[in-house]
Amino acid sequence: MRSVYVNGKWVPEQEAEISVFDRGFLFADAVYEVAAVIGGKLIDYPGHATRLGRSLHELGMAMPVSEHEMLDLHREAIRRNEVVEGLVYLQVTRGAADRDFLIDPASKPGLVMFTQEKQVTANPKVEIGLKVKCVPDLRWARRDIKTVQLLYSSLMKTEAAREGLDDVLLVEDGVVTEASSANLHIVDADGTIVTPPLSRALLPGITRGSVLSIARDNAMPVREDTVSTAALASAREVFITSATSFVMPVVEIDGRSVGEGVPGPITRRMRELYIAKSMATAT
Repeated sequence: MRSVYVNGKWVPEQEAEISVFDRGFLFADAVYEVAAVIGGKLIDYPGHATRLGRSLHELGMAMPVSEHEMLDLHREAIRRNEVVEGLVYLQVTRGAADRDFLIDPASKPGLVMFTQEKQVTANPKVEIGLKVKCVPDLRWARRDIKTVQLLYSSLMKTEAAREGLDDVLLVEDGVVTEASSANLHIVDADGTIVTPPLSRALLPGITRGSVLSIARDNAMPVREDTVSTAALASAREVFITSATSFVMPVVEIDGRSVGEGVPGPITRRMRELYIAKSMATAT
């Protein structure tokens, strides 16, 4: 039985409760973060903490606890649930208030946190790669804020699963923004890693930033540029990055093989480098 944190208390998961008037439930008025755990330690935590602060700022929401308390809560979640490898999920809502489109400035933010055990280093999909399809990006325009408004991504990923696929790539005006819950990268004909530049159209992924930094540190060419569907079709390699999957190869898009149809050498190398650095710098 997991121990979860709900608004100041650690409780068994079966006893966890939030108000029916919580704006996260009524309006998806909430943000979230997910940090990976390897060896009982947090991966890339400073980046996740910084992005949480930015998301809250963009929505005019208050941080429910101090930065030090938030880190302590993460570590306590890992300790209580004896997580060796997996994830720590947190959600901050604007809090409970009588249902009204007008935001009550007196609302006190809510905080929920729980863990999930998961194999993040030995994912079997690493060896065979992902099969995906392209779909229109019909999400709201502020995708740079990590809100809980995930319905469209969930619907599209579920549709892909029904078709025997692993994920979707979201396309807007002929340009790929990201996957359902991960950032996109391609390796072009020159061997350069190309990823869409940060904007309101996509999430500033923490793993994305770490991967690009690691690539530059290892003298691997990197370019932040728009990725058209044509560039996607001609890419030597394609991979996605996220806190839940690290670096994951894509080997098929819309029924067409990427490169040789197997995980490519640059993708494999980036995953090895990312995991090695993450384990060395885990907190």
